[in-house]
Parts: sequence; structure tokens; C-alpha cells
Amino acid sequence: MPITLEAGDTPPNFELQDQDGNIHRLQDYLGQTVVLYFYPRDNTPGCTKQACGFRDNHKAIREKGALVLGVSTDSAASHKKFREEFDLPFPLLVDKDETVSREYGAWGEKTLYGRKSIGMTRSTFVIGPDGNLLKIWKRAKAADNAEAVLKLLNSD
Repeated sequence: MPITLEAGDTPPNFELQDQDGNIHRLQDYLGQTVVLYFYPRDNTPGCTKQACGFRDNHKAIREKGALVLGVSTDSAASHKKFREEFDLPFPLLVDKDETVSREYGAWGEKTLYGRKSIGMTRSTFVIGPDGNLLKIWKRAKAADNAEAVLKLLNSD
């Protein structure tokens, strides 16, 4: 199902574990800006580029009062290894059964090298302190996603 959420909407709440087994609930972050990005797989070229972009811009994003949460269907062990290998300073959440990805519309048909498949689409949601969506990138670009988020945060 494609993303039907729009800026101004209240996104679905979620409860997911991170790479260390800690529980993260969207409702626990009310009052903060949340950058929730969905990515296909740990340790693949595009996903590594995207994660490293968020790593490299993490300090500036945090200075704007925002926190970053990455989401994929990979296991906690895979997330832990990916996070350690690339020194990622933010949690990676496990959506093993795609429930949250589907609720956000980040799971569905995609085309890669001319071949259609079903899976995670690279999508980013910025959720404001009031709990409503500020901005959605339905097809985020791995190379400049973090910079685009930072530009949005700097415009406030």
C-alpha cells in the first residue's frame, strides 16, 4: 500500500525494539521532533550511505532538538552489527513483520533496475513535537536524505 499520510496528519503510533532490545514508542517522544526513516536493508550500499549521512549530520540534527530513528525489517543482531560497524549514534528499530512499515506506507511495490518487487521503500517522516507530520519523503534519496532533513529543520 503506498504512502497515504500527508503533512499535518497524525502518524500511527508504534512500539518497536531497537538493536539492544530497548522499546521505542512514538508516544514517548511527544514534545520532540522525530526523524523516522525507513530503509530496505542493513549494510547495503544505499542504506549505508543514508545511515552515514544521518550519522554525519547527527550533531546538527540533535542541536535542532530532533532525534533520528531508523527502521527496517532486519534483525536486532543485524542492526547491532551495522550500527557498530558504521558508528551510528541513533537507534535502529526492528520491524520484523513489516507492521509499522505497512502502516506508514513504507512497504509495497518498488522497482529496482527495471524489476518490480515488494519490500521496504526508502521513506522518511519528520514528526513535529505536537505529534503531527511536518514532512514526508515518499522516495527519499539515500545520498542526500539527511541534508534534506537538516535543511527542513533549519527552516523553522
